[in-house]
Amino acid sequence: KRVMRWICRELCWVCSQVGACIRSEVSRVTMFRCMSLTALICLTVSINSNSAFVKALSKELSNRMSTSVSASALAATSVRGSSSERGYKIIDSHLHVWADEAESKTYPYADGQTPPLNLQNLASWTQLLNQMVNSGTDGALIVQPINHGFDHSYVAAAIAASPSIFKGMMLHDPSMSPDAAVARLEELLLLGFVGVRFNPYLWDSNDDRPMSEQNGGGLAVYRTCGQLNLPVGIMCFKGLDKHYSDIIRLIEASPETTLILDHFGFTNLNEIGDESFKLLLSLSKYPQVHVKISASFRITGSTGDPFPYKLVKTQRFDPLLQKFGADRLLFGTDFPFVLEQEGGYGGITQLVEGWASVLGEKERRALMGGTAERLFGKWGLFRLAKIG
Repeated sequence: KRVMRWICRELCWVCSQVGACIRSEVSRVTMFRCMSLTALICLTVSINSNSAFVKALSKELSNRMSTSVSASALAATSVRGSSSERGYKIIDSHLHVWADEAESKTYPYADGQTPPLNLQNLASWTQLLNQMVNSGTDGALIVQPINHGFDHSYVAAAIAASPSIFKGMMLHDPSMSPDAAVARLEELLLLGFVGVRFNPYLWDSNDDRPMSEQNGGGLAVYRTCGQLNLPVGIMCFKGLDKHYSDIIRLIEASPETTLILDHFGFTNLNEIGDESFKLLLSLSKYPQVHVKISASFRITGSTGDPFPYKLVKTQRFDPLLQKFGADRLLFGTDFPFVLEQEGGYGGITQLVEGWASVLGEKERRALMGGTAERLFGKWGLFRLAKIG
């Protein structure tokens, strides 16, 4: 039964990628995986070619394809119109999903990481899909949530169900040896994860610059990501200033690795945040550094800048646009936490679209999804529509 489920999951993924492969919109790694999986599936079926197995396989594949079609909602139109009508894709480059209360029996939470009760049942991948449809969002990069720790099976299941809509960013486990950490990266790459997140607060190290510690797993993974063309995102939750020297050391150790700073680099609208913002702007001299225009509500600081975040726009977004350019900025929502904020998911999407409306067509396309597709690969073999 496990073999059958694996075959069906992988066949659905291969089918979703065929058109993109033909158009050369996916990497050679993806095309190689498609060919390898097809050969392996054919071999597995031929070995188990008795009629009972084939009938059961056909039934399971039919169910899986039906689920995949429902999730991807082929050839349909979203509530806010298609990317062809807009002239650009909207890719949400930063969000999280976790199992709801019922799903958590299959996909348990990490110890002490049960989601907030008010969001626990609002952050499943199916809930996310409907939010995306209502806002006209074409694709999403799911960042592994701390709620599932280093168990990536829930995000992997979401990607397997809707591979043309979802990609994943894995969470690096600092407790692993360099060899084990690189092996884990390579394993998750084959499951649809296209980047790595570093959370510096997960390191248990005496080094004041743990991510770039010599002979450490973080540096090994960072260098490997450069070789594999996989971006590394960094969450500076307590402020960029606390991790600036560590980030510089990573950049210098592997200049070919793309580095992305989450949520405006966590440069709050206050005196300390203003100084950190100067450090963030100084990183623009490194062409491999990018910034996510995400979670505006997290950086309002002492100003209490309410939605529609006018101060965030003038004091953070506009200077970043000037120094980095739209082709190094990525739109993101920080779902599901954005649901607690005024405007919600659709509101923040429309807000950043409004910020981009004064830009040229090329810049607008880059900010809202083009930069994400350049870094993580193309999204969307099929159009997305509302489930049900």
